[in-house]
Amino acid sequence: MSFGYHRRILHVNLTDGILFEERPEDSFYRKYLGGSAMGMYYILNGMSPGADPLGPENILTFMLSVLTGAPISGQSRLTANAKSPLVDGIGDSQSGGFFPAELKFAGYDGIVVKGRSEKPVYLWIKDGVVELRNATHLWGKSTGDVDDILKNELSDKKIEVMQCGPAGEKLSYLGAIINMANRANGRTGLGAVMGSKHLKAIVVRGTSKKLPVASPNQLNNFARGGVADFNNNASMIGLRKDGTAGVTSRQHADGGLPTYNFNAGQFAASDSISGETMTDTILTGRETCYACTVRCKRSVKTTYQDEEVDEKYGGPEYETLATFGSYCGVSDLNAVAMANQICNEYGLDTIGTGATIAWAMECFEAGVFSTQDVGFPIPMGNAQAMVKLTKLLAERIDFGDVIADGSRAAADRLGKGHEFLITVKGSETPAHMPQVKRSLGLIYAVNPFGADHNSSEHDPAVEDDYKHYSDRLESIGISDKLPTKSLEIDKVRFALTTQHMNSFLDSANLCVFVWGSSWQLFSPEDCVRLVNTITGWNDFTIDEMLLVGERRLNMLRAFNAREGIDRTADKLPQKFFKTLQGDGPSAGIALDIEEIMQAQEWYYEMSGWNIESGNPTNSTLKRLGLEWIEL
Repeated sequence: MSFGYHRRILHVNLTDGILFEERPEDSFYRKYLGGSAMGMYYILNGMSPGADPLGPENILTFMLSVLTGAPISGQSRLTANAKSPLVDGIGDSQSGGFFPAELKFAGYDGIVVKGRSEKPVYLWIKDGVVELRNATHLWGKSTGDVDDILKNELSDKKIEVMQCGPAGEKLSYLGAIINMANRANGRTGLGAVMGSKHLKAIVVRGTSKKLPVASPNQLNNFARGGVADFNNNASMIGLRKDGTAGVTSRQHADGGLPTYNFNAGQFAASDSISGETMTDTILTGRETCYACTVRCKRSVKTTYQDEEVDEKYGGPEYETLATFGSYCGVSDLNAVAMANQICNEYGLDTIGTGATIAWAMECFEAGVFSTQDVGFPIPMGNAQAMVKLTKLLAERIDFGDVIADGSRAAADRLGKGHEFLITVKGSETPAHMPQVKRSLGLIYAVNPFGADHNSSEHDPAVEDDYKHYSDRLESIGISDKLPTKSLEIDKVRFALTTQHMNSFLDSANLCVFVWGSSWQLFSPEDCVRLVNTITGWNDFTIDEMLLVGERRLNMLRAFNAREGIDRTADKLPQKFFKTLQGDGPSAGIALDIEEIMQAQEWYYEMSGWNIESGNPTNSTLKRLGLEWIEL
């Protein structure tokens, strides 16, 4: 008997409507674990290089892990992968909520989607029974409305729905995949891939909530221990109280709050969009994911210009507060909450959408765009213009259509504005500044799917005032205390090692805010303990954990290599090499191009990659058991 997984992968061919099950061997799960690694196995084996990201030949995968559905915090996660329309190469995105656990309870470990349906359909999965159903009546409707319609149509209020939203239907490269109308596989444009296949939604229901676990009593004790430890962890207490939004004030104080499209690191009106202010004013609830004690998700209720912001669409996270707030110079919290709602209604990535609007605003102020070009003035700090642009982008109307595929695509289409981009491989940079966190700049550059803030641990983890986490870092081989602004060889080693750690998390589908190598509720050793407790393998180790993460990273990089993408794509926007403005602690700071290039050389060498191409070597792939990948 297998513990933690069903040995059932659902394959869906939308072109001919064929559905079938695959029953992988136990060794498959031991090697890949789940998440991106498992998804990449099917993509690398089933899709030829050069596929059109929005064509039927693209493969879209939705993968759980051997841990999904267990009654413990931070495990109800799902990873989606496909060739990205937004990013050069592979697309990769995670989400939480109740959908991942419900899919496991419905009998499956993952879904592989190929082809394209002639008309909109949705995939209905209940207790291991699957069918494709007509979704024409759902096409064009908001995520919240689709949830309501399907719950009534299926006479079941407990179903979970994952959908592409109207933005994905309109093939916006910023399209996200949404579940619960407020949880997003937000990054890399995978909502557009889902929309291109005319797959409106995946709907799941599992009436049995029992997941086979090797040591259920031990798992229950483990989970209770996590609940008990919660009150001893200041980071966790803060995360519950103010959500990820709680870091807004700290980022501002450190000079790391991206402001005016990354021209400065401090926002004078940061208090007005902080997590504390949201908690004190518009917060109505602290939501959670399946079995999670942290409850970091926000629900808000307010109005903006006489229009209601509905609780069903959640509330802004830190990244959203920054991208629609400080990025755009907007200090109106209600306006940011409305922009967040629009994104969740239409299925848009808040990071990419807010950053694209900030780019457009800077272009406007620099004279790249005129009022005539846009249709109305869009100066920095204009909340009304920000919200209006968000809605136009979501609907692909007028100037919104120009920017609906992200800032790089807009700059390429118009032939101007490139100097104001903050994109890496086409992906807009999230709200953590590499000028302040140097190793993060390295990871932004080399990451296979562009700038991502959750692909490695951040630099403060190895500062002296983080000593109370040193035992956790030492468990994965990191013992040095290093200055934040250092990018010497030891900092590169820290970046790569924690990238392997976080890559494991995205294979095991564990939440990076609950499981990790520093401030989180559970440590790397706890990760190993969890895998052994659920699966019964008993000999899974920290070394194997890091190997799983390294394997996933190499699979993602190998996909890009097959597409002809090499280290020439590993570059940061020119804006990051210009000195930051303002008066705060980061004023006058800039990245150094030679320092970044040297760090990349060390990184490639440590990874066992070809230094000239920046791609995995055949010997490295063989060491990782990936010799089947042809480059």
